[in-house]
Amino acid sequence: MSPVPPRTRRRGLPSTPARTARKLGEIRRAQLITTYGVGAMIAVENESFLVRGIDSWDISEAPFISEPRLAWQLGVSGFRLPPAPDPDKARDGVRAVRFPEMYSCPHCHQLQPFRKFNSPAGRAECSTCQESLVPSRFVIACTHGHLEDFPYWKWVHRGNRTTSGACGGQLTFRADGSTASLRAVLIGCSCGVEEVSMEGSFRRQALKDLGIRCAGRRPWLKDAPAESCQEPPRTLQRGSSSVWFPVMYSALSIPPWSQGIAKLVAPYYEIFKHEDADSVKAYVRMQKLLRHRPEYTGDDVVAEVERRRAAEAAALEPADGTEIAKRARNHRQEIYEGEYQSLSTPHPEVADQDQEFVCEPTTTPIDALRSSHGLAQVMLVKRLREVRALQSFRRVEEPSPADSPLREAAITLAKPSWLPAFEVSGEGVFVRLDPERLRVWEREPGQVARAARIRENHERLLSARIGDSDKPVPPSPATPRFLLLHALAHILINEWSLDGGYPAASLRERIYGEGDMAGVLVYTATSDSAGSLGGVVAQGEPARLEASLRAALHRASWCSNDPLCMESEASGADSLNVAACHACLLLPETSCENNNILLDRAALVGTPDGRVPGFFTR
Repeated sequence: MSPVPPRTRRRGLPSTPARTARKLGEIRRAQLITTYGVGAMIAVENESFLVRGIDSWDISEAPFISEPRLAWQLGVSGFRLPPAPDPDKARDGVRAVRFPEMYSCPHCHQLQPFRKFNSPAGRAECSTCQESLVPSRFVIACTHGHLEDFPYWKWVHRGNRTTSGACGGQLTFRADGSTASLRAVLIGCSCGVEEVSMEGSFRRQALKDLGIRCAGRRPWLKDAPAESCQEPPRTLQRGSSSVWFPVMYSALSIPPWSQGIAKLVAPYYEIFKHEDADSVKAYVRMQKLLRHRPEYTGDDVVAEVERRRAAEAAALEPADGTEIAKRARNHRQEIYEGEYQSLSTPHPEVADQDQEFVCEPTTTPIDALRSSHGLAQVMLVKRLREVRALQSFRRVEEPSPADSPLREAAITLAKPSWLPAFEVSGEGVFVRLDPERLRVWEREPGQVARAARIRENHERLLSARIGDSDKPVPPSPATPRFLLLHALAHILINEWSLDGGYPAASLRERIYGEGDMAGVLVYTATSDSAGSLGGVVAQGEPARLEASLRAALHRASWCSNDPLCMESEASGADSLNVAACHACLLLPETSCENNNILLDRAALVGTPDGRVPGFFTR
């Protein structure tokens, strides 16, 4: 056997000295909530890492975000902006762990754990070939959120061995390039077994047929013990969107929480909540917190602190998973009802106050819109603040209201007292429909039947997600009213992306269609240049809104996929749409709060034969 050649170094790439924490790269704070949150894989050059749990983050420099209504819904005391530490003040911020552990060399085709390649410090390189390593393309995960490396040894030795590594051979990974399918990805072993392609590894029963069970591993949580899990694992591509689905919640900052004494106390609540009344008053006096707000006193501050303490204690009261889910649904309903009331009530701008929510009626009457389109109210939301928080995540299957607590992949080992979140500012237009005209329309038999078809499919899906659990099936929101409001929001976003110059992905919807609510908020809330520039508010002026509605409804009256689109019995994922497709109603995923389901274009314009009238048919 020839000796192993000496390790060489590429020119201009000196070795990286060993450090306690290696800096891997940089991402935006918002991405740690939406794209690369806890448990998600992130590619850094030719390496792959898994973002670790929030209990390993250094939050010493992370700003505190106050949004009590959302905090009570999620059962935490508050939120933190993901850390972006100054190197001079903090050693590191968000931590990551290498995953997957299996890497391959494109030159010698060795497939083995990364540590066995003996790579130079800070680099992923084969010590024999000096070639950059490639992280494994395949992982396995289950619907309970567990994640581990693909069992290559068991896959190539199926039917030959029962104990992992018993042959003592070296695995190989190569792609022959003959096709772009999995048939061209070949796994071999130096023990002499025949090479096996990855074809068939993505079948639902592929791993189960080999006797491979979920090991219950959670590599994103440091020192997390393996859990007992009976869910069958599934093979996934490392970069697939099915590997990580964030479970996010959001709330708008509305009065009284966005102004007055509540806004004044919010930045200091973490200091005040553990102090008695005298200490709070002393702090207020020494820091002169009220020197610009003479209308308030130290007693007002103490009263606000006590109010927050009581609400926080109720939200953090111990409960089982079912009770927590029930509380979350009730709080979500309260959040939307509170926002609906605030959006329906004028909150004019005050010159000498720092307001986070400004909502005013249009400067001209909306009589024409009321008579022609059935709009009861149009409000211009000139300023709004939204907080979006990451509560957990899912794998394999996208989140559903029917998910059991076992499907929630935790972002920390213990129950968290805070959650990562970010805040954005924006503007929008709130539209409320005429309740009397809406009540008459939503009783139309044709529209009731179309909504019932979607609701049955949705409830069947929710029931299947619950399985054998004792958890009750949550009701589907698929009512004629909700379908109408949802479709209205989509056509407005599509129209304003053409007329207002905004990309559709920068506009978002918020549907208020439960109970007696009947409104839609279309807004922009981003951290980039498509934020609060006044363009969306300008679309809400009556003359321009009427023109936009007429154009949007005319565009919705005929789809390029008609008559198939309009006459379809069901469409979309899991048959949760009727007349809705990418040519007419569907939006970018970032714009729709319902993942582009529960849509029906006929709710707006009716069917061509006139049997099902649309709300705007007249």
